[in-house]
Amino acid sequence: MSIRPTTVILLAAQRAGVVNPLAERAGVSHKCIAPICGKPLIEWVLDVLTAQPDVSEIRISIEPEAQAEVGALLEQYADCGTPIRFVNSHSGIVDSVTAAAADDEGPFVITTADNVLLTADGFSQIRATLAAGADATLALARDKDVLAAHPDGQRNFYKFRDGGYANCNIYGLANRKAFGAMEAFREGGQFQANRDRMIRAFGLFNIVLMGLRLVDAPGAMKRISKRFGLEIKATPFADGALAIDVDNERTYSVCEELLPQRKPVPAA
Repeated sequence: MSIRPTTVILLAAQRAGVVNPLAERAGVSHKCIAPICGKPLIEWVLDVLTAQPDVSEIRISIEPEAQAEVGALLEQYADCGTPIRFVNSHSGIVDSVTAAAADDEGPFVITTADNVLLTADGFSQIRATLAAGADATLALARDKDVLAAHPDGQRNFYKFRDGGYANCNIYGLANRKAFGAMEAFREGGQFQANRDRMIRAFGLFNIVLMGLRLVDAPGAMKRISKRFGLEIKATPFADGALAIDVDNERTYSVCEELLPQRKPVPAA
């Protein structure tokens, strides 16, 4: 199994016209530069990404007007050995990822600037799934593992015949063909909060099967693969904390509690 040089797409933009409450509280323009445990959110993610081998480039997708402010944080990574550059974000996730990918063939790993509990092991597992032949992959953690990491880490889980799962906010695309799988996110993610969006993305019959718990998680991946004409596999994360990112005040508090247990925190 050969791990190919990978381009990382780091999504750092925010919804147009929406002031993020965490950014507002911190007095900054974007959530990604709000501080947590002594560092901006995005730095926790970049610390992991810049330490990985065979990353050809990190592309930060963010609005043009925010690039100077975020760019001031990147000077510390000038000698990290991995090129980092900005790409202009677009109004939707799919168009932002497509623009960041440009004409490259892949593979790509996609994550977000609020994924502060990301680990090298989690990143490596995504790459390994792609290297094993998947066109696309998404990371899932079992509900029991997420709740063991922190009882307030997640409140909603996708329910399958073999149990509940949470999405871990990191994805892999092996090739240009795999970009077809991104169409599921054309209207945005947050499927738990919008069942109609989930139905349009994955098909009513598949959602009914899942709702009745008539299909397990691997079976659901097979059905979704058939829908998109791709080999889509889940990457299972045993570390339930990887399903927790900084979405709101609650998860900010959870990550603020977990970070000192998991990563070196700057001295006050």
